[in-house]
Amino acid sequence: MRPRTPPGALRALGGVGGHFGAPHTVMTRRAGDDHGGVLSDRDLRAAVRDGWISAGEPIAERQFQPASLDLRLGPVAYQLRASFLPFGESVQARLGQDGVLDADLVIDRLPLDGGVTFQRGSVYLVPLLESLRLPDDVRGRSNPKSTTGRLDIFTRVISDGTGRFDEIRGGYRGPLYLEVCPQSFPVRVQTGVSLNQLRLMRGATSMSDDGLARLYAGTALLYGDDDRPIPVERVVFNDGLGMGVDLSGRMTGGIIGYRAHPNPPAVDLARIAAYEPEEFWEPIKRPSRDAYILEANRFYILVSKERIRVPPDYAAEMVVYDAGAGEIRTHYAGFFDPGFGYGDGGVLGTKVVMEVRAREVPFMLYDGQTSFKVWFERLQSRPARLYGVGLESSYQHQTLTLSKQFKRA
Repeated sequence: MRPRTPPGALRALGGVGGHFGAPHTVMTRRAGDDHGGVLSDRDLRAAVRDGWISAGEPIAERQFQPASLDLRLGPVAYQLRASFLPFGESVQARLGQDGVLDADLVIDRLPLDGGVTFQRGSVYLVPLLESLRLPDDVRGRSNPKSTTGRLDIFTRVISDGTGRFDEIRGGYRGPLYLEVCPQSFPVRVQTGVSLNQLRLMRGATSMSDDGLARLYAGTALLYGDDDRPIPVERVVFNDGLGMGVDLSGRMTGGIIGYRAHPNPPAVDLARIAAYEPEEFWEPIKRPSRDAYILEANRFYILVSKERIRVPPDYAAEMVVYDAGAGEIRTHYAGFFDPGFGYGDGGVLGTKVVMEVRAREVPFMLYDGQTSFKVWFERLQSRPARLYGVGLESSYQHQTLTLSKQFKRA
């Protein structure tokens, strides 16, 4: 497994996208089988049938994405004094034992069935409805959903005994928990809401830069605004595809991004296209020069210079480009499903929305500056359905797009 993004470094968007169809044998490969990859929706359905994934409530059709499964909040949340990792213990043991909560860690226990507003800057832990019983050769990785990231909700999955967030070791058997910390907006949530996605994988999944360059030569993965593929010799390959930020405003009416207001109202995640953007966001006009200064510790929505495509046999994830390239975080939600920016082959790439925060000091960004990269991983099998093809997709044709809770012009 690749090393995860270091805390506080560069972190831009991803995710979104199932159907029955996989033969049972897809899920019965042995650990020594060299056909590794990220499990597709076909494999995930078989995983549910085989008991690798279970839940207190039946897993719904809408949870299956082309290469991930949406995870749902359970009926209670714990407000915490601080974030934590269980470090060799079960999460429940750290929260308290014999029905008594650990006052050193837990502030309160909150029921979610009727809905609760999570406050900015507070840390909450929610046991998820889904639990796992994985074979030894299958591991997992989690990421926030696109909407979660665009609302500046910091989330991380925790499993028992782990020393790392968002990573689930091979053979893990036990419950899953989600740490939730709203940063810019108070958010109202309730039982069943999905804030994160889970990917399962086995064996070697990642592609080398040489392999990615060969894929690019046959199927261009980056396009410009003129609908022409970006030549391979202009592409930055650095353990993934490098991508830049667009400060031109050419395709967005002269607006290059949005900055969150410092004291906004709450956002109810169940309300779609319900809020006026100006109550929550300040639009940023194109600067007179090719650069823009990010204020320290303010949250921004920006957009990529390039448009990306993810072909049907691959999944992708946004990750830090280079922690030494600037002390800014440029994404929270990182998964791209098969078909993102590709569809049935007729979509010539989709812009990437970047969720950006400068850390500690102001930071100047230049138009086109490489700000993040995208890993590509092989799938174990082709998905039954692709992102944007027969599936509801809020962001397949996005440009500079806020989360789906906000009205669009």
